Amino acid sequence: MLRAALRPRMLLLLVLLLAAAALCARLGAWQLDRAQVHGSAAAERLTAELVAAPAVPLDDVLAPQTTFTGDLVGRKVSVTGTYDAAGQLLVTGRAHDGTTGLLVLTPLRTTDGAVLPVVRGWVASPADADEPPTGPVEVTGYLQASEQAGAGVADGRTDAISSAELLNSWGGPIYTGYLVVSASDPAQAAAVALLDPPTKPGAGLNIQNLAYAAQWWIFGAFAVLLWLRLVRDEARGAGREPDGPVSPAEGGAAAP
Repeated sequence: MLRAALRPRMLLLLVLLLAAAALCARLGAWQLDRAQVHGSAAAERLTAELVAAPAVPLDDVLAPQTTFTGDLVGRKVSVTGTYDAAGQLLVTGRAHDGTTGLLVLTPLRTTDGAVLPVVRGWVASPADADEPPTGPVEVTGYLQASEQAGAGVADGRTDAISSAELLNSWGGPIYTGYLVVSASDPAQAAAVALLDPPTKPGAGLNIQNLAYAAQWWIFGAFAVLLWLRLVRDEARGAGREPDGPVSPAEGGAAAP
């Protein structure tokens, strides 16, 4: 097979197919770059739509202790209630603008008596976590799905925003999602930084361009495999060719 691969016409074919494979790889990389650019543009449009969308009453889209469906992620809602400052927690290990800090998570007791976990914002250190506004407050923000349970609540801290875990600390009935604050009336202290609007699931890469990239890479791999197949066929064909004239003894007796 090596002898067949080193034949001039097979080497020439190898050069041509490698050039084709390199072109396919380059086109695949270009499509991947397009997927990132188009995905980023789509994410920006989704974020702009989330910000511009009017807030709807929370109870119109989600009731306490009911299933949180995927279409509710990023939904802009408003709710009125009273913060329970005694139940406020700090969520550890959360990044904001490239810095790791803590989220300020406060239970909001709605007018119906249910408990809504509310992320009021981000702080760099526990000392920056202020008390929530007192009395009735109207909060607007974006819904997010409850996270998987973590290590639990201890010493005023938790590592997950899990309604199942918070139910043990705050009581119920509790909502199965949580709210990320974008506005509050009355306003909260400036020491707690508001988070950016969430990104809808699926934003990031454009699926169509990603599929084109995969197609180009498959074509490139096919070009290399094609050459290997041709070399194998060439070697098999050479193996079937006689090395020289066949003697009468080898070929059998001549016909009379």
